[in-house]
Amino acid sequence: MAMLEINDIHVYYGAIHAIKGISLTVEEGEIVTLIGANGAGKSTTLRTISGLLTPKEGSIKFLGEDIAGKPAQDIVKLGISQVPEGRRIFANMTVMENLELGAYTRTDSDGIESDFQMVFERFPRLLERRDQAAGTLSGGEQQMLAMGRALMSRPKLLLLDEPSMGLAPLLIREIFNIIEDINKSGTTVLLVEQNANMALRTASRAYVLETGRITISGDAKELAASEEIRKAYLGG
Repeated sequence: MAMLEINDIHVYYGAIHAIKGISLTVEEGEIVTLIGANGAGKSTTLRTISGLLTPKEGSIKFLGEDIAGKPAQDIVKLGISQVPEGRRIFANMTVMENLELGAYTRTDSDGIESDFQMVFERFPRLLERRDQAAGTLSGGEQQMLAMGRALMSRPKLLLLDEPSMGLAPLLIREIFNIIEDINKSGTTVLLVEQNANMALRTASRAYVLETGRITISGDAKELAASEEIRKAYLGG
């Protein structure tokens, strides 16, 4: 049984048919990426998995349980956490308060304490700035905070929406190293990314989304080598 199994989902924004019957799977321990142009439906797919949108048709199963239409906070409790596009940190709250909010569904204070340590080991810059207002952080630090906040719920599956957006090339490399590290520590990752080069280099499998439909899927390295994908998404 796959960890996440999406079967023929259709999602609408009012009259707009944004997702037109996509199916995909994510196995435990994988990094799977969704690539595609702007407006292809990548973020909509993640928002539907995390319960912010409800599919009109189709099913979404997480560890065998159908989660389509469940409230978002219940989906977090089941073990899915999302790092939203544009980070969405709470700018007027401190770094520490943002991280505390990530653990809002938990009551195991010892576990929460050890996860604060884990986040600070993984993101030393957040430790240095723990009492600073999150809005004063640089773009890269805000991305680290958004990832740290998501990890505080101890997700089995981490959904990452455009983690490299707006970051300098050096920082992008650092963020992707961190994603690989999070995955090696046992968290499964579903990654939506405009930087198709980095995404295909990092993931084991990939799905290409075009206007609400999956047009190609397969081994990430093979897709990175394919002429068609190179022309469309890798600049050459």
